[in-house]
Amino acid sequence: MIDFYTAATPNGFKVAIALEELGLPYRVISLDLSALDQKKPEFLAINPNGRIPAIVDRDNDDFAVFESGAILIYLAEKTGKLLPADLKRRSQAIQWLMFQMGGVGPMMGQANVFYRYFPEKIPAAIERYQKEGRRLFEVLDSHLAHHEYLAHEYSIADIATWPWVRIYDWSGISIEGLPHLQAWMDRMAEKPACQKGITIPPRKEQPDELIKQAQQMVTR
Repeated sequence: MIDFYTAATPNGFKVAIALEELGLPYRVISLDLSALDQKKPEFLAINPNGRIPAIVDRDNDDFAVFESGAILIYLAEKTGKLLPADLKRRSQAIQWLMFQMGGVGPMMGQANVFYRYFPEKIPAAIERYQKEGRRLFEVLDSHLAHHEYLAHEYSIADIATWPWVRIYDWSGISIEGLPHLQAWMDRMAEKPACQKGITIPPRKEQPDELIKQAQQMVTR
């Protein structure tokens, strides 16, 4: 059994999708970010960084894993799925996972904050993060022109990237003129695990919580 500590953010959705896709039994422990559940001592014992998501694998000596990318790799290795066995293709999947972790997530997270939530509108900051987000989308589009999925086959790289790219409009980033990215997004959206994963946990449409979630998005 996996204890899954999460909230309704793209980083949380990544792990929910993977757990659904892998068919692993899990228990959702939803953290209220507005109440700072993620800063409480019992959660900091699992993730000292005080961010979601995190998991505890009860079937592996209560082993805790934090950072969404690290969780995806752990779950893929635990099951032997969603990460190619071939050394080169495995590396490609991890490269695209890192592309999301180091680029797509942080840039879109910053765009969300400055475009949607920051009390003062700073045009230069908004433009900077939206332009960089668009540039990263163009990189994805160029790659997907020749590949159905990011690492040839469906993998944790796609699972990590889709929950962020799908909220392009919330970040104020256009996907016009990026047909290959759009086609990939459609393929991902058709997957039952993706459809269910973005509902775990149910989103609470409360302004204070959404602001806290946006602040969480700044980190990968």
